[in-house]
Amino acid sequence: MAPLPAELPPPGTPDIEIARAVQPQSILLLAQQRFGLPADSLIPFGHYKAKLNMSHFQLKDPSSYGKLVLVTAITPTPAGEGKTTTSVGLNDGFNQLGLKSSVCLREPSLGPCFGMKGGAAGGGRAQVIPMEDINLHFNGDFHAITAAHNLLASILDNHIHWGSESGLDPRYVTWRRVMDLNDRALRNTIVGLGGAANGLPRETGFDITVASELMAILCMAENINDLKQRLGRIVVGRRRDHSPVTVSDLSAEGAMSILLKDALQPNLVQSLEHNPVFIHGGPFANIAHGCNSVMATRSALSLNDVVVTEAGFGADLGAEKFIDIKCRHSGLRPDAAVLVCTVRALKMQGGVPKSRLATPDLVALREGAVNLERHIRNLRQFGLTPVVSINRFPTDSEDEIAEIQAICHEYDVQAVPAEHWALGGAGATELAQAVLDQMALGKPDVQLLYPDDASLTDKIETIATRLYDAERVDYSPEAKQQLEEYEQLGFGHLPVCIAKTQYSFSANPKLRGAPSGHALPVREARLSAGAGFVVVICGDIMTMPGLPRHPAALDMGLSPEGDVYGLV
Repeated sequence: MAPLPAELPPPGTPDIEIARAVQPQSILLLAQQRFGLPADSLIPFGHYKAKLNMSHFQLKDPSSYGKLVLVTAITPTPAGEGKTTTSVGLNDGFNQLGLKSSVCLREPSLGPCFGMKGGAAGGGRAQVIPMEDINLHFNGDFHAITAAHNLLASILDNHIHWGSESGLDPRYVTWRRVMDLNDRALRNTIVGLGGAANGLPRETGFDITVASELMAILCMAENINDLKQRLGRIVVGRRRDHSPVTVSDLSAEGAMSILLKDALQPNLVQSLEHNPVFIHGGPFANIAHGCNSVMATRSALSLNDVVVTEAGFGADLGAEKFIDIKCRHSGLRPDAAVLVCTVRALKMQGGVPKSRLATPDLVALREGAVNLERHIRNLRQFGLTPVVSINRFPTDSEDEIAEIQAICHEYDVQAVPAEHWALGGAGATELAQAVLDQMALGKPDVQLLYPDDASLTDKIETIATRLYDAERVDYSPEAKQQLEEYEQLGFGHLPVCIAKTQYSFSANPKLRGAPSGHALPVREARLSAGAGFVVVICGDIMTMPGLPRHPAALDMGLSPEGDVYGLV
């Protein structure tokens, strides 16, 4: 609950330099002081990172949980919305008000770190530390998922090589390989070349680790037994009669669970203000469900008065999946929602190029605010009235802030400017109080968007028409056949995970604002029986991203002293 030290570098200093200016507290001492946890409740990874030792940690009954606050955002733009920064700042704000609060975040992926984004641990004076460790190899979780995923791939190919005792038809193998980097050249590959000793040649490919079904399973699992059962249910392909072949048929779930045993346990770190932060799991929100782990969320709720949790990208992706997938499976429900926006992003939604965002423009702001309005409307369909957080930038004018507040007032929604980036928790206390005021009105009646017994196509069309304002859904022949087969195999009760561009309500990333009347093109469907959903791939979305023309990796390196630079 301590304020930021006065000697911190000024706002605008690279995030990594601000993070290095704060000396972290011992994570064992922090856990003992804030939660009363003994040392054997943690597995330390050095002085400042640890995992919860779940065999020594007793979760509370859900009736005794703290309040759960979901942080989501408007549709992303290159201008930045600051959802993670706001989540960290809001948590620091709750602690400034004297509440016991933690924030639950996803782990950064090396793909976007070295591709588009650089670091992903907050920004300015609302960051999580140790920043370099969190962004790079954090406690080995993603590497464990990559290894377990590819272990299954190697067992599967070996199973085919030795005669496919299960009856698995090599033509119908669906399990691909993964790596935690962006590499478009590996999207489609052929394995088994070089003669009979090297296996049976077949087409396959790579996805990024954060799109792996194992990542989703790690984040949905309630405990080690649930993890093993989910691993066993993974469908890796079909027999000639099209009946599914599972991991249990290959007897691979035991070996996979060994590799995932430590990764399953939630990670504990801290903010710049030494408030506890749980970071665990990292599924993308445009190609996976975009939420941190159920185990981390439950652990935090057992220890705190309030828990802030973030769902990836805009509310049409992250928040929808948080409720329709994570909440559906876990029984958790948010007590409040925060919708993050910025003046800059709304002007970009209104057509202003990034180079002119510092110039006040109320007309463009009003035009772009249709995106904010759509997200407010959508969250209300789930039974949530959000508090809008205006993540403030130094170039924002008072008139522009007032205009957003006036627009939100028309929807009977409170909009609060927040300055956590510049001031830390002290800049988010007004936002924190607004969220507390919203929760004081009573627990919202959170509604799932569709029932379990709706067909898979009905679920897709419900999301497309009600949240995206699409006129229709266009299915490729392949996707239509896949969805019909999943229904016939008994998987029609599962929720759907829409994989589409994060940059628009449509599948066209160039359609900003709040487009309506478009068609959602469904290209492919993938069954994630272990995770408990069906992935619906739309438009040009890729499950293995590529690098941009100038990757962030080209500006990174080590100084002569061994310090990381360029991870911003």
